[in-house]
Amino acid sequence: MPDTVRRVGIMGGTFNPIHIGHLLLAENAYSAFGLDQVLFIPSGCSYMKEQSGILDADIRLYMTELATADNPHFQVSDIEIRRGGYTYTCETLEQLTDAHPDTEYYFLVGADSLFAMESWKAPERIFQKAAVLAAVRDDLGSGRLSAQADYLRKKYHGSIHLIPSGNVEISSSDIRSRVREGRSIRYLVPEPVRDYIERNGLYRSDGQKGGHSG
Repeated sequence: MPDTVRRVGIMGGTFNPIHIGHLLLAENAYSAFGLDQVLFIPSGCSYMKEQSGILDADIRLYMTELATADNPHFQVSDIEIRRGGYTYTCETLEQLTDAHPDTEYYFLVGADSLFAMESWKAPERIFQKAAVLAAVRDDLGSGRLSAQADYLRKKYHGSIHLIPSGNVEISSSDIRSRVREGRSIRYLVPEPVRDYIERNGLYRSDGQKGGHSG
């Protein structure tokens, strides 16, 4: 492959809301694999998740832009939001690779996703279009994770790499619960995101869609 090939990480997710754990995984992958860029792609309508309680796509997109604004090698794409309908990773990767044939894509996932990917739509198409970078938490057991990675490599002839990520235990669901209960989310999300959530009264009740004010 020529040196001109760009190496771009893909960080997808509902981002409801985006938090420090997402950003740390992206930065670790950027550093460890010499990526040129990490592209954050908020999902439109995920067929894997119950939609109640998920904020409108434009709000989640805006929070993702706030969270990544101060990092020059982080970018945000609305490709899944614009596409409409259910969001499928395989279709997103195919759309990106068709539009940018000179780019190598690296799909970033949490460790748990390695055990779920076979249930996703057309996993063979995902492994065909991108290498997979999976975060390894100490408590998951690297042996079990390595065995799963080997299994997927053999079955799908995919490229899978494990990224040590330490034990950063942050989840969007916990952040939403903290907001509902009036507890602090400082240092769990970037400060501009925390300020935006508080100013707009987001996540204060279940099923709330929220308004948008920049």
